[in-house]
Amino acid sequence: MLVFLADEWQRLRQDKWLLASITWLPILIAICVWWIFSQGIARSLPIAVIDHQHSKLSYQLTHSLDASDMLQVNTHFLSEGEAKKALIGSDIYAYMIIPKHFDRDILLSNPPQVSVFYNSQYILVGKLINSAIVRAIGTFDAQIETLKHLSLGGQTVKSALGQSVTVRNQITPLFNSNSNYAQFLVSAIVPAIWQIVIVVGTILTLALHKRQGLMQHWPEQGVLRCLVNTLSCYIPIYLILGMGFLAWFYLYLDWPMQGGFGVLIVAQLATIIACMLVGCLFFFITFDAARALSFAGAFTAPGFAFMGITFPVTDMNTLAQFWRSLLPISHYIEAQVSQVSYGAATWQTLEHLIPMLGYLLLLLVLAKLANKKIQGASNELA
Repeated sequence: MLVFLADEWQRLRQDKWLLASITWLPILIAICVWWIFSQGIARSLPIAVIDHQHSKLSYQLTHSLDASDMLQVNTHFLSEGEAKKALIGSDIYAYMIIPKHFDRDILLSNPPQVSVFYNSQYILVGKLINSAIVRAIGTFDAQIETLKHLSLGGQTVKSALGQSVTVRNQITPLFNSNSNYAQFLVSAIVPAIWQIVIVVGTILTLALHKRQGLMQHWPEQGVLRCLVNTLSCYIPIYLILGMGFLAWFYLYLDWPMQGGFGVLIVAQLATIIACMLVGCLFFFITFDAARALSFAGAFTAPGFAFMGITFPVTDMNTLAQFWRSLLPISHYIEAQVSQVSYGAATWQTLEHLIPMLGYLLLLLVLAKLANKKIQGASNELA
């Protein structure tokens, strides 16, 4: 076995693209993803205001929006058409329309119709803008009501404020108290990239053995045995990558970790084996590296979208849920969330891995499919 490992290492060193694909390249991509989201908290998101009133009250409302850390009123439009065009062109993320009779409605205690439009396709940005605008308008309303009560006389500022805001809400997000979107997104994007690396690396490994003529001898020695021996050499590399991003997130960056690492390492090992089996299936279906990589790309590319991190699984249609169930990373991410956020018991986390047992059925398919493809190629060469 040691001789086989040494030979496999030499083959890996000679194939520069395979070596890069499973070592430094995924690390570089992960660092780039983290750098993009490294700010962690959204600030100064550009929005616009269409002020049809042009009064002190409308200016005060605009100032309340601009005072928010998340928002920046950097544009004033004269018409809704201009604002809509800027929103579609991504020059701004939202715009607010202050109606013409804004002051009159406030003085008559008639709630003015203030409209806000934003692009909900930007799920995270839209959510942040919506919450920031609600807070800013709530602060503005409290200020107006407090001034009304003070104008009646015989009240202190605190009593007037107490009548204006009878109940104060404090909303604290669970598992991400400071709303750090890097912690929310990067911890899911990097595992999705990791899945792609494993599937692609498996295909490139098999392509290397085919290209060097090593597969011709597999039927004599046992296809499954040779397949297991070959791919087992790469499991430590993929496991080091997986353990590496866990250590990076929850030890170096010190993101909150409620559970333990041991069960996550077991989950990563199961994910690696499942991804390798999927990569083998794609390769032996086509027996061509380029076509297999195309299948792998189409299969793994939606991994992040179908995880259920940015979009609830319960809101997905039947096809999306079915596709999600086929992705090994979707089962792993449930185990990761259960440990990182919930600190669940070991057996509860391992329950998320039970569907991965279905990937073992691919061994039966590969035993016949790989043998057929290899012998077919050998006959053509003969």
